[in-house]
Amino acid sequence: MNWPARDVIGVIDTEGGCAEWTFPADPGAVRTARAVVRGQLREWGLDSLADLAALLVSELVTNSLRHATGPIGVRLVRPAGLGDVLLVEVSDPLPDPPRERVARLEDESGRGLQLVALSSRRWGTRPGEAGKTVWFELAVPG
Repeated sequence: MNWPARDVIGVIDTEGGCAEWTFPADPGAVRTARAVVRGQLREWGLDSLADLAALLVSELVTNSLRHATGPIGVRLVRPAGLGDVLLVEVSDPLPDPPRERVARLEDESGRGLQLVALSSRRWGTRPGEAGKTVWFELAVPG
């Protein structure tokens, strides 16, 4: 896929069982991240996970945009030996881990991490060299 240069800072790797991109901290990153995730999962024959993975990536990239300035990384991993798992990671330069909160009915935001928690097998955060990574696992249908 060809994306305008301002939409993707870099495609780090899309070979084998790993695909990784870096996006600018720009609102267009959400749309582009959804599209590249869907495209990569289609290429891997994981169409059945494409919509859910794109939705959850969209939520996490949106969180990064709200709280961090700087590049946002998205990484898809099909761990060797674990054919039934897709690992998805979203990284940003802010070191503070996100906090899951209970949104009220009238709130227009605050449900992203709940959606990730309810839709994935497992999820979590880990500190990085410069910032943090929020990750989740999806079950690959057999």
